[in-house]
Amino acid sequence: MPKILVTGALGQIGSELTRVLRETYGDAQVIASDIRLPDLAAHPHNGPFETLDVMDEQQVHQIIEKHQPQQIYHLAALLSAVAERDPLRAWNLNINGSLHIFEAARKHQVERLFVPSSIAAFGPTTPLDHTPQDTIQRPNTMYGITKVTTELLGEYYYKRFGLDCRGLRLPGVISYTTPPGGGTTDYAVEIFHYAVRNQPYTCYLRPDTSLDMMYMADTLRACLGVMAAESQRLIHRNAFNVTAMQFTPAQLVAAIQKHIPSFVCHYEIDPLRQSIADSWPNGMDDSAARQEWGWQHEYDLSRTVEIMINALRKAQH
Repeated sequence: MPKILVTGALGQIGSELTRVLRETYGDAQVIASDIRLPDLAAHPHNGPFETLDVMDEQQVHQIIEKHQPQQIYHLAALLSAVAERDPLRAWNLNINGSLHIFEAARKHQVERLFVPSSIAAFGPTTPLDHTPQDTIQRPNTMYGITKVTTELLGEYYYKRFGLDCRGLRLPGVISYTTPPGGGTTDYAVEIFHYAVRNQPYTCYLRPDTSLDMMYMADTLRACLGVMAAESQRLIHRNAFNVTAMQFTPAQLVAAIQKHIPSFVCHYEIDPLRQSIADSWPNGMDDSAARQEWGWQHEYDLSRTVEIMINALRKAQH
């Protein structure tokens, strides 16, 4: 049973990944960490928790030395829209914070390190449809720049030091348990909360904006799947394209209206988030992940919409 450290464990993905890891490996084997203390009502962590600021290099080394994890899932980062509003902070956290984790993992001989990338690692000159695993990466956002940089750092630490660094280019993630944290695809979560309350929703993206998306359960399986993959099978390693579905706001609205016919969506375009979305692919080709470690999604749009509506309705009562 590996001992595992999760940074950013109170975020949208981190909170659910911590739960799944503890269900898989045991509560005591998974150390959750975040810069803030958990709200135990919202995040009832049943295992060890450490307050960790990944910007504090000494603290990173101390916690890794204390717990001696064999695996680290490094999720502490600023997301796309927030990063664009505060690019210097995004660089410091996403790059320098990650570098502290890379160095500590190398020094303390961590066996495997997971550092997620994003569809934001692509840019406006990347092929928009069936975006290849290996292609032009010239992002025009600070978030995207930090993701390309961490992809390259992962490659460097693997080739130079043998640190087994793995990762996924994640699309928008849809979940009903934890609020989104400042990403460009947040509309695809927010919209459900309005729909189940019978309130109109105002979407900040154009109705025809197509983006990759994934339901949280698929995201978690992908994270564990790439980390469990046999090393010799991997041709790529730290930045696999993974996706499950592509849809536009208009298509999502139509899918919701099959369950809630009275639901209404208005559009008020946010130039910042629209420009970010326009620089991302319409849909990625994730065949490398499917061939190299057996990635398969389970949730399409209709199934995701049904689950989200039912879960949020249940939470209201």
